[in-house]
Amino acid sequence: MMNLCLYAVDVAREKGATYADCRAVRFRNQRLATEDHRVASVSDAESAGIGVRVMADGAWGFAASSNLGREQAAETAANAVEVAHASALARNPAGIRWADESPHSDVFRTPVKQDPFKVPLEQKIELLLAISKAVLAVPGVKKCLGGMLFKTEHRWLANSEGSRIESWTCTSNADYEATAVDANTAKTRCYEAYPLNAGYEHIENTPLLAEARRVGEEAVAKLKGRPCPVGKKDLVLHPSHLALTMHESIGHATELDRVLGMEESLAGSSFATIDLLGKLRYGSPLMNIVCDNTLPFGLASRGYDDDGVPGQRWHVIRDGILVDYQSGREVCPAIGARRSRGSCRADSWASIPIVRQSNIGLAPGTKPLSPEDLIAGTDDGIYIEGMGSFSIDQKRQNFQFGGDCFWEIKKGKKGGMLKDVTYQAITTDFWGSLDAVCDGRFWTPYGVMNCGKGDPMQIAQMTHGSAPARFRQINVGGAKR
Repeated sequence: MMNLCLYAVDVAREKGATYADCRAVRFRNQRLATEDHRVASVSDAESAGIGVRVMADGAWGFAASSNLGREQAAETAANAVEVAHASALARNPAGIRWADESPHSDVFRTPVKQDPFKVPLEQKIELLLAISKAVLAVPGVKKCLGGMLFKTEHRWLANSEGSRIESWTCTSNADYEATAVDANTAKTRCYEAYPLNAGYEHIENTPLLAEARRVGEEAVAKLKGRPCPVGKKDLVLHPSHLALTMHESIGHATELDRVLGMEESLAGSSFATIDLLGKLRYGSPLMNIVCDNTLPFGLASRGYDDDGVPGQRWHVIRDGILVDYQSGREVCPAIGARRSRGSCRADSWASIPIVRQSNIGLAPGTKPLSPEDLIAGTDDGIYIEGMGSFSIDQKRQNFQFGGDCFWEIKKGKKGGMLKDVTYQAITTDFWGSLDAVCDGRFWTPYGVMNCGKGDPMQIAQMTHGSAPARFRQINVGGAKR
């Protein structure tokens, strides 16, 4: 596969490319789904192909093929150059600014103790059906949906600068949803072995079955939960919920191509423009947002990005101030950066690489603080777990989020369950209200598997970690500001 990539790069250079890279990729995806006491579906799919990206005449060209023969590789490389020549008719007069990167020769592999594809299908299904049985044994629960997902990506990357990079990543995920029903409505409660770049050991290390009865009971309890209050409340947010809030209000807002207006076709641009770099007060001084593409088990941790840049760890927001972005080699010169942050990835051999979110997370607090301490210091608030609905405007400023499960907090104690809670805020106001973050003992990574971006849309995965955090006086329940 590496020889095929090298051959395609050579052909592209012979055809006139000033830069060329070729990615060969093999994917395998296995999905299992159960519904109540039966298997609903099983799929196991593989895909392989090459994608050739070139610069010629100051413009980009890209072509891809599922045929892995040498003749087809040469044709694909030639097609990419032809596309670049055609694109040059409408190129930027300034051409392509391409940050330097030393060539790399390396192999990266996800640490895996147990290959999920070698675990018998019967064993996985047995676990899912056992979970369903336990959930459905809870009075009031009428439905249980379960699933598992395992994915491997084997990539080879060669470019005309001399890089030769191989990577193999493995992702594992399992989840289930309990639905309780009464005469008036239905409510669901979810539980998940959140996706990690790890093997089947991640599934075995998560108490999926042990938590099944609690999950069912909480689904039933949601039926009797009090309606969402209306007004200003303090929010104590669990990492499983805060992951999505970070993803939408920080992750997408700090993708440099979006900031530059190069990506607006899906979910808009960003308010965090480059003239505000080093100046914008994004949040309180407790807000430290770290991107880490070296994070063990992180979904965006794969050694190198598709520009051939190694994974890095850096602050995007330090002490509440915007200090950097997530970037690729084409866009980083716009902020005077000499080197990319290594955040350019494609979701397939058939896709051209674009800037994608990294593993971004909220750094834990520096003083000892437990979730119990956080709640004890909250007089009138709401505790939120899990991801739910969300809405955010085209500049990533004005948003509304829901969650999976909610509890009232009164005078420092976690009380009864609430239902249908939503909160609304402006991004900088919300993060400016951050007044406490639990310490590193409680920092937990939560993965996102279905992040869409681009046109045509690409799907990417990344991890967002945090410890529980508190936000003061946030509008809930559709409250007027």
